[in-house]
Amino acid sequence: MNLKTDLNNVLFLDIETVPQKEKWSELSETIQELFTKKTAYQRKDETSPEDFYERAGIWAEFGKIICISVAYFTDDTNQRSLRVTSFYGDDEKKILEDFKNILVTHFSKRQYLLCAHNGKEFDFPYISRRMIIHQIELPEKLNLFGKKPWEVPHLDTMELWKFGDYKHYTSLQLLTSILNIPSPKEDIDGSEVASVYYQEKNIQRIVDYCENDTIAIAQLLLRFNNEKIIENNQIVRV
Repeated sequence: MNLKTDLNNVLFLDIETVPQKEKWSELSETIQELFTKKTAYQRKDETSPEDFYERAGIWAEFGKIICISVAYFTDDTNQRSLRVTSFYGDDEKKILEDFKNILVTHFSKRQYLLCAHNGKEFDFPYISRRMIIHQIELPEKLNLFGKKPWEVPHLDTMELWKFGDYKHYTSLQLLTSILNIPSPKEDIDGSEVASVYYQEKNIQRIVDYCENDTIAIAQLLLRFNNEKIIENNQIVRV
């Protein structure tokens, strides 16, 4: 496919999220009740809200962001490279403010696009909702109010792969496998993030995982554009 966009104008990103509290018992009765109502249609009869709470990180109302990784291409010294950096830790508001800062200071111009895998359904709205919760004014790249569909500055590698088939879901891991891109799932997967964060308290494992996913998304866009993927020596983590 011909994306007809300069890939140097794309900011790739991925987020990692966890439940706002480690344990169900730490939630207020009100939040417990609201979570019970929110998840009623997804839980099987034998699954209690408490047992289901380990999945709370997928909802912005009950979860929080612990890492945002971003990457962008540069053409320094006549060779394409991918620069990767992350905002992470226990202070979600600071993570969001730091991410907003890079959008406002370096990627605010009209030609810049944001790109994530399943980003239109998950990453972009999740970040936006958490910013509103923290009373952070949305940056222009995330403020979609009043925008026509063709004015939305977002790319979604999963949506691109659908080719108009709205029923089709394809994971990042599956796409990297069939397109011969190095797998980003070398250590943990999404289902393990909460336990690594709360029990192991190993944020660096999560950062590495998030950055690898972000790199894989950039590689996907190269393959979609029929371009050669980058090698490890072209990846710069900063």
